[in-house]
Amino acid sequence: MRMLDIIRRAGRSLRSAKARTLLTSLAIAVGAFTLTLTLAAGNGISAYVDRLVASNFDPSELIVGRDKEVENTGAPDSSPREYDESVASVSFGGQGSLQLKQISDEDIKKLESLSYVKQVRPNYQIDARYITREGSKRYSLSVQSYNPGQKPELAAGTLPSRDLKPGTLVLPEAYVKLLGFKDAKSAIGKTVDIVTQQPFTEEAMRSFLASGALTQPGAAAPEPKRQTSVFTIAGVSKPSVTSLATAGLPVLLSSEDAKSLYDFTSAGTQNHGKYLYAYVRVDGAEDVKVANDAKKKLKAMGYSVVTSQDLQASLQTIVAVLQSLVAVFAMITIIASVFGIVNTMYISVLERTREIGLMKALGMRSRSVAWLFRIEAAWIGFLGGALGATVAVLLSVAINPLLTKQLNLGKGNTILMNDWGQILLLIAALILVAILAGWFPARKAAKLDPIEALRTE
Repeated sequence: MRMLDIIRRAGRSLRSAKARTLLTSLAIAVGAFTLTLTLAAGNGISAYVDRLVASNFDPSELIVGRDKEVENTGAPDSSPREYDESVASVSFGGQGSLQLKQISDEDIKKLESLSYVKQVRPNYQIDARYITREGSKRYSLSVQSYNPGQKPELAAGTLPSRDLKPGTLVLPEAYVKLLGFKDAKSAIGKTVDIVTQQPFTEEAMRSFLASGALTQPGAAAPEPKRQTSVFTIAGVSKPSVTSLATAGLPVLLSSEDAKSLYDFTSAGTQNHGKYLYAYVRVDGAEDVKVANDAKKKLKAMGYSVVTSQDLQASLQTIVAVLQSLVAVFAMITIIASVFGIVNTMYISVLERTREIGLMKALGMRSRSVAWLFRIEAAWIGFLGGALGATVAVLLSVAINPLLTKQLNLGKGNTILMNDWGQILLLIAALILVAILAGWFPARKAAKLDPIEALRTE
């Protein structure tokens, strides 16, 4: 008997028992539905992670520091450490502080001298007091050096291909109304003032006490020196769904201006000329092999290094673990449905014993009988897989806009991304599982003696 005839006959047999076929297929459909949604969510989250890393980290730059915590992409190690002059205390989330060994200007020069290093950008920690303009109130802010490898989303203005022009800045959109501008576009070309304060160092205090000024009536400690820097607004940045800034966007300055403010605010302190880490640009580091080669060389020099690929892999691992947990439940459902297929096929064999005997008596080979029941099981797997996958795809299309809005993913982004190649492979896998589930009932049917089968009532 030809395989095509067997497939057709199997389909007719299943149609004669529609209710049982449908109920058995629904058991597989539940697993197919869950796995399809799991794969779609994994695809969407993975794509979002890729965009997140690309928006916040330049793939051609390596993050280089002296502390092992630079490479720690998990929970920070806040355990006590031996005192070191190069260690700085960094607060995080109001939940304590983290001790990090810093790199120095000597390290920066050493890194810049390496033949494979194109540029080194220290991570300047700038203690800016406030931002204001004439006729406006004062507002606190955070300041960062502009990264040419990252392009923040703009509400107005333009960005240069490389660094910002000294004396200009990118202002977060949240400050536009506060500083008295009508809108983002009207702020372009206007000036704002950033006020920084020089720390009152121990040396300055000792000098003040040695002068005897404190013994004079009404004497008070001197005020720390402040500096007002005037900047022209070159662009206005707006919030991005892929931004890692959790406490508002920072004001972005050119590297030259950032260094100037850093030098002023850290002058005379033990942290002057020291940085938590630096961004090291390496030619061709977008390639994983080049990035890993550079990382290996820098680690041999005693530095801690993390690449954008490391960060991406770390985030993708979390996604994979969560995806696997959901997939386990789906697999349990499919395993349960396998027993349903086995039960259905055994009942089918018992009900059709005389039919099997008649087919054998008319010359149908045992091999063809076995394949008849295996194909019936395959049809059940196909129907269940196709039904579950179709419902999952329709549901994902329907709820994607709602999820995008609720999760604030931004226009054009989706959390459920269906891959038709994955769906077809899933259905093919379910067909194979169904065939295996029907293997033993099919074997039983093939071994029936035709004479004994025809005698069965």
